[in-house]
Amino acid sequence: MNIVSAKFLISCEKYFQTQEYNLGEIAFLGRSNVGKSSLINALANHKGLAKSSSTPGKTQLINFFEVTFADKNKLILIDLPGFGYARVSKDKKAAWNKNLNEFLQKRKEIKCFIHLIDSRHDDLDIDEGVYEYLQYFMNENQIYIKVFTKIDKLNQSEFSKLKSKYKDAIYVSSASKKGIDKLQEKIYEFIK
Repeated sequence: MNIVSAKFLISCEKYFQTQEYNLGEIAFLGRSNVGKSSLINALANHKGLAKSSSTPGKTQLINFFEVTFADKNKLILIDLPGFGYARVSKDKKAAWNKNLNEFLQKRKEIKCFIHLIDSRHDDLDIDEGVYEYLQYFMNENQIYIKVFTKIDKLNQSEFSKLKSKYKDAIYVSSASKKGIDKLQEKIYEFIK
């Protein structure tokens, strides 16, 4: 099921600033510069929806977007600040982590956590701990999906190796739109 329209709803820094939408919510998390904003734009087929940049750490707020599918059903996509590398002060990083932590643990409307990993760097320590971290507070109604981005940067041999290593993952390229339809179908399952 394709997404036919999308709109920006709100940006916020802290959990208490968020609003409730009574719709299923999908949270996109990953390292800075993994391509979260670009992927949201590709999913929504809307180039300027989420602000993307080649500078890591561009997304500094929690951004909510409403997307509508061809059958008029709607979902909320949440673009989260990236973790890891970003040219900001330690205090700013600590504040992001605290706010992000609180948001992820308290936002019970989230149906699915989509963990984005750069397909060229599949074994970084910073990504290894994400699933374990989420396990501490995920409830039985929430699920975790591993999505590898930037697959257009891999050659056929590298891609085959990655696919055999992570059989349950989804593989996408925002640039070539490869795998975008598969991810759209997957997130459609979380309507309401």
